[in-house]
Amino acid sequence: MKNKLFDYVKIDKDNKRKSLFVLLGLCVFLMAFVFSVYYFFVSSKHVTTDNAYVGAEIAQVTSLVGGIVKAIHYKGTSVVNAGDVLVNIDDTDARLVLARAKADLSKAQADLDRTKLISDRRQALTKSGSVSAEEVSNAKNAFKAAQAVFDIAKISLEQAQVDFDRTTVLSPIDGVIAKRQVQLGQRVQSGMALMSVVPMQTMHVNANFKEVQLRKVRIGQLVKLTADFYGSSVIYHGKVVGIAGGTGSAFAIIPAQNATGNWIKVVQRLPVRIELDSEELKNHPLQVGLSMQVDIDVSDYKK
Repeated sequence: MKNKLFDYVKIDKDNKRKSLFVLLGLCVFLMAFVFSVYYFFVSSKHVTTDNAYVGAEIAQVTSLVGGIVKAIHYKGTSVVNAGDVLVNIDDTDARLVLARAKADLSKAQADLDRTKLISDRRQALTKSGSVSAEEVSNAKNAFKAAQAVFDIAKISLEQAQVDFDRTTVLSPIDGVIAKRQVQLGQRVQSGMALMSVVPMQTMHVNANFKEVQLRKVRIGQLVKLTADFYGSSVIYHGKVVGIAGGTGSAFAIIPAQNATGNWIKVVQRLPVRIELDSEELKNHPLQVGLSMQVDIDVSDYKK
């Protein structure tokens, strides 16, 4: 009786074990099936990365003339429009040079008119023989010299006007002030950086994809993006507009030298530039350097 009971219990355990193995096999098969379907219909048609950051073509505002900073009209984070006056540099010297150039041009104009009148009169008297050929030649040469002086004075006036206008520093684009380095009363030199202007409506994303992900990526493909700043509730739309000509390490100041005995292969990343929709940027502004999640639709790829 005990042996029969033992055999029954043993058979029951074997059946449970077989059932568990069958259930495990079904679970593995189901997971493999779901993964295959997901890969075929979704994963194989998209490449994603979270190694992506907002970038922009930042306009650097520099001084084109030297002088003392007389006024600063905006501070960091201020919104400006193209043509707004950002900085005024003391224009005392430039104004004096401009006034002198105007006076020199007036004098040159008077000399030009006088020599032209004399030359015309000499030319008119040549037919009657009242003047000699030498006098006519001298009058023409005096007129040409006066013309040259006038041209130089005109160019000097234009240069003086340009230098005077450059004492007023204007914003080159619409955007937000960033990295303001100039201070009131500071003496600036020509070419010195004063501040930067970040264009908020024309930003892009630099997405760093692994080299093994780029086989199907092409210019013009559509992209969906989300920013960590707003979360997944705000979706940006864009398109691929360019792929970098080299990896970041290739353009480093000291490039990696792989011809060594202890070389270890590292998967490289290549920057992909993505253009964002300006209307979406207007509704949900981004700042340079923010992290992004990028999903490129590569379903249109053809071998």
